[in-house]
Amino acid sequence: MSHRSSRSPAARPDDLVLRELGYKQQLTRRMTAFGNAGASFTVISILSGCMTMYGFGMATGGPAVMMWGWVAVGFMVLFVGAGLAEVTSAYPTSGALYFMAHKLGGKKWGWYTGWLNLLGLLGAIAGIDYGCAQFTAAFLNLQFGLVASPGTTFVIFLVILLLHAVLNLQGVRLVSLLNVVSVWWHLVGVAVIVGALLLIPSHHQSPSFVFTTFVNDTGFSSTWYVALVGLLVAQYTFSGYDASAHLSEETTNAQVAAPRGIMRAIVWSWGAGFVLLAGLTFAIQDYTATQHADVPPAQIFHDALGPEAAKALLLLVIAAQLFCGNAGTAACSRMIFAFSRDRALPGWQHWQRVSSGTPRAAVWLSVGVAAVLALPSLYSATAYGAVTAINVIGITPAYAVPIFLRIKNQGRFEAGPWNLGRWGVPVGIVAVMWVAFVTVLFCLPQHYPVTVDTFNYAPIALVVVLSVATVWWWLAKRAYTVPTSRNDRDLADLEREVI
Repeated sequence: MSHRSSRSPAARPDDLVLRELGYKQQLTRRMTAFGNAGASFTVISILSGCMTMYGFGMATGGPAVMMWGWVAVGFMVLFVGAGLAEVTSAYPTSGALYFMAHKLGGKKWGWYTGWLNLLGLLGAIAGIDYGCAQFTAAFLNLQFGLVASPGTTFVIFLVILLLHAVLNLQGVRLVSLLNVVSVWWHLVGVAVIVGALLLIPSHHQSPSFVFTTFVNDTGFSSTWYVALVGLLVAQYTFSGYDASAHLSEETTNAQVAAPRGIMRAIVWSWGAGFVLLAGLTFAIQDYTATQHADVPPAQIFHDALGPEAAKALLLLVIAAQLFCGNAGTAACSRMIFAFSRDRALPGWQHWQRVSSGTPRAAVWLSVGVAAVLALPSLYSATAYGAVTAINVIGITPAYAVPIFLRIKNQGRFEAGPWNLGRWGVPVGIVAVMWVAFVTVLFCLPQHYPVTVDTFNYAPIALVVVLSVATVWWWLAKRAYTVPTSRNDRDLADLEREVI
């Protein structure tokens, strides 16, 4: 789908590109292209998203919707990723989506995109790390017989947040190394899990069961409606690939490496995720018991492989989820740093500070807000659903805004060295239409009857985010400033200085 046109502008020195966009190099630029791709691949994390959403998929369409939905959603996400990658090549900054929206659409577009993106990233940290805490609690139950209470799970969650803060404070070199390790951990992990589930159990489900069985335990009577809601298993997992853009100020040859990182992460996740979902579904021993387990994939491991092997595979999954949360913390902290640098956050003077090339205060704010977002889980079992709603309803629409503005205001867009050429507009149109469609899906009721326990919090999350952004806009719009590009004379001086 994507290509690098023979007439595309050549990639230029990273520091020069950044200064052309109005910023000085403050962060340490030590991330490789593979490390950049690894960041997005790690935040997508099929061993986090697919695992935590598997139980939801078992009720909303079952195996058929999970398998074929994964294929269809992955294909459509390629369009979104390609459209976003093209704009990233032109504007490789830590602010990423909001900076692109500001440049292509103006101040207010950038503001609202930034707040949607930021709340989505904060919700992602909370959702990923709380899901990791639930899997850790399941392991502790198997190993020590610990029955996890909401309080116990929350304590584990706080420990995980603290770990991710400490790792991120060590600098981008460690973050990049962990992203590289994470890619191989995920790919080898999927191979080990699927291999064990295919080779060890004496009983497997049939291909007909895996690819054609439809299950509806939502309370709705419409097959099509349930199938559409079931697409959210894949769509929730396919989020976070903007991490490559947020880390572009720390990536070498960012105009090419960051957009390629987005595309590689999506393609790798698409293939490996299909294999993982198939392996899990073939190995189901008792569908009803698995569906009603606290952690359905853990139940599959236990039933198919026995308790010892189940514990080993759970540890593998937990480690992958730890990688995922760490990369998510890195991306979110860079967004906070960039948004504060442009004076869009309360207390921006503090959150924009950089020490030894790392936005340390922004790292602490990222994990601190994530902890607050998950606090209601102490009192309500449905709170985790609200946290994931904050993630997906914030971050998914934000992906489409720069793509939409690139189409709407083509005269403002100057393509970078990685671009789609004449396919940019049609690919962008498909991407925007898909994001609009899935944003509606995110807001639909997922269970009937609708009660306090089954309510979909996504519409409320969207209203709250936009309301907060609107109130703060009127209070802080005069302070919010995104730098303008340098004039030709400045650029000539800069080019002599950098080259």
